[in-house]
Amino acid sequence: MCGLGTGAYWVYASTLGYESPYIVEETLRSPASLPQVIEKGMNVYTMDKFLVNLSGQPQRQILLQVNLDMLNSQSFTEIMDSDKTARARDSIIRLLNDKSYSDIETIQGKLFLKDKIVEEVNKVLRVGLVKDVYFTDFVVR
Repeated sequence: MCGLGTGAYWVYASTLGYESPYIVEETLRSPASLPQVIEKGMNVYTMDKFLVNLSGQPQRQILLQVNLDMLNSQSFTEIMDSDKTARARDSIIRLLNDKSYSDIETIQGKLFLKDKIVEEVNKVLRVGLVKDVYFTDFVVR
């Protein structure tokens, strides 16, 4: 008898008693952060590609494209200055020259490299800050 009652409830709940879900609040209907991103604008600066010799044997090269996610538009404007860009590129090249293939072949090595790039570029900037670094190209040959 219990099974019959459970089966009847299941049929009722899945057919007659089914109500489609709906969203009541207007804020939940829009994507979570899209309006804020559009209002603030994008603050990602794409640097020219790097082709750098790595240290160690056998001799290897890294081809790297770095995107800097800047804290705000003031930071973005500061990194656009050609002097700051040149100094930031120089810092990144020196950092990469000190790395060997074994330092950057693992995920942890790549994450550590991102942290070091953020640290080096933030040393160059006076007012602005880099929040994060994104690799769009990362080839070691």
